Amino acid sequence: MTNPLVSVLIPCYNAEACLGETLESVLAQTYRELEIVVVDDGSRDNTLTVAKSLPDRRIRVIPQANRGQSAAENIAFQESRGSYIEFLDADDLLASDKIERQLALLEGVGPDYVASCEWARFYTATTDAIFEPDALWMDLDPVEWLVRAWTGHSMMHGAAWLIPRRIIERAGPWDERLSLINDFDFFSRVLLSSRGVKFCQGARTYYRSGNVDSLSGTKSRGAWESAFLSLQLGTAHLLRAEDSERTRRTSATVFQRFAYEVFAHEPDLSERAAVLAEELGGSNVLPPGGPVFAVLTRLMGWRRAARWRQYAYAAGYQRAAAGWRIGRAMKSRRSPGRVEHA
Repeated sequence: MTNPLVSVLIPCYNAEACLGETLESVLAQTYRELEIVVVDDGSRDNTLTVAKSLPDRRIRVIPQANRGQSAAENIAFQESRGSYIEFLDADDLLASDKIERQLALLEGVGPDYVASCEWARFYTATTDAIFEPDALWMDLDPVEWLVRAWTGHSMMHGAAWLIPRRIIERAGPWDERLSLINDFDFFSRVLLSSRGVKFCQGARTYYRSGNVDSLSGTKSRGAWESAFLSLQLGTAHLLRAEDSERTRRTSATVFQRFAYEVFAHEPDLSERAAVLAEELGGSNVLPPGGPVFAVLTRLMGWRRAARWRQYAYAAGYQRAAAGWRIGRAMKSRRSPGRVEHA
């Protein structure tokens, strides 16, 4: 196929502030054989209006009742026709030649590889983005890619991939039970359904950070349970592909990090994750913290050290709040506009 169709899939929910810029970055692509499938997941703002405001025949907008990002991704894929798929969150951006570069690479190696690319975070403008290479910026087989990503705490956000449709069909749909880190399960299946990752030097994407309303910022009990299930599914995919010392150690590290992260919020999930890490042979990854916390961890174990840190933070907050109230009261007494009555 000389000019294969590329489908850009954009699920969105309450994304009116960013969606227009995201769509413009797709319409500016130097590769023109595109379709853009926007699924509005029951937004309560003007997302749907923004999605329909650009007069380009390549854009199709599909509204649905709110069912979550995974369901919106599945609907977008089912409605798409492209031989290649670009997943794009409604607040992320593509460099203008991103798709053209990756497509040329994949067309040269065959339909059983996926393409990754350079990416960087930005907060307000893409000029803030700093592209810093890491251990994933190279050609890798699927298992090695996952081992490096999960042990090194690296990542490749969803928009950085360009994926042949046939690989996604082998991998299966997004798991609609999942919300937080649903991509951990999905993209591990995608990679393991391929022959490997081809890194496309020069192709770039921009990952918007600091959006408190994004799915990644959700930290409810249900979100933590989704994250835990996604970790269980993703590591199971890896271990089915290769059950070895390195993949078991990698999976143990995934669960141990999660145990550290959720201990203060959901101690029962933390304990379940720590048990799974031990069953897989344990991990030597250390809990995050400063020098004092590191010493306390060695002396009393990470759980007791984490509890101590929680108490210290709580006490510090209470002292700060008390000081603020006292200062406010004293300022009120000194105020020249205050009238004293006998």
